[in-house]
Amino acid sequence: MNVVVCVKQVPDTTAEKRLDANLRLDRASVDNIINPFDEYAIEEGLRLQEAHGGEVTLLCMGTESAQETLRKGLAMGADRGVLVTDPALAGSDAWATSYVLAQALKRMSYDVILCGMQTTDSGTAQVPGGVAEFLGLPQLTWANKVEISDGKATIQRQSDAGYDVVEAPLPVVISVIKGINEPRYPSLKGIMQARRKELQIWSLGDLGISQGMVGVLGAKTKVLGYSRPAPRAKGQLIQENSQAAATMIADFLAQAKVL
Repeated sequence: MNVVVCVKQVPDTTAEKRLDANLRLDRASVDNIINPFDEYAIEEGLRLQEAHGGEVTLLCMGTESAQETLRKGLAMGADRGVLVTDPALAGSDAWATSYVLAQALKRMSYDVILCGMQTTDSGTAQVPGGVAEFLGLPQLTWANKVEISDGKATIQRQSDAGYDVVEAPLPVVISVIKGINEPRYPSLKGIMQARRKELQIWSLGDLGISQGMVGVLGAKTKVLGYSRPAPRAKGQLIQENSQAAATMIADFLAQAKVL
């Protein structure tokens, strides 16, 4: 079984995020990491490989610095990586990202395409669905359990009433949630081996994609402005230890429509 995991390089979740003069996320001034949600997709891919054999490939669209991010994923145990990078990709939105990843996937062999449920830098959760649409594949979303057998994928998706069981034939795109597993830490051996693993670099020309399809020129969305969230208002402190205090709390909860 061949598994491809789509990953993204994102700013460190603890770093202060800011937009540049073009209203794009400033990625150069902060440390970058693997999108944390993608680590669960990598782990699930490795578990599928352990159960069914085959190969796990990491696919990323990003800047040249994303090579280091891919190496970290390779250190977890993935077999090889593919990075699509080109200056014209700067400013690409979710639509363009989905399109580029789909064009890259058309050059690859896969049975299952795994994605994290969203990224920490934009949080749109649109790319897995976009990839599935461009490839004409079924999509299984928000999986907290994945099983492969008899040429189909079966997932469990959490719901308010428990969980839903959903299945689709292979090949398939699956997005996984944070609680599906616990990602492994790269071992020292894995870190050493990651430096020797294959990492291919593809440009837009390699994929036959025109510059007008991506970046600012190809974006279907545009950021018009932004503002920081308002500071949280100070809470009300009730220090009385009496029936009056209980009444005040009950009135507050009723006003908030909790009661």
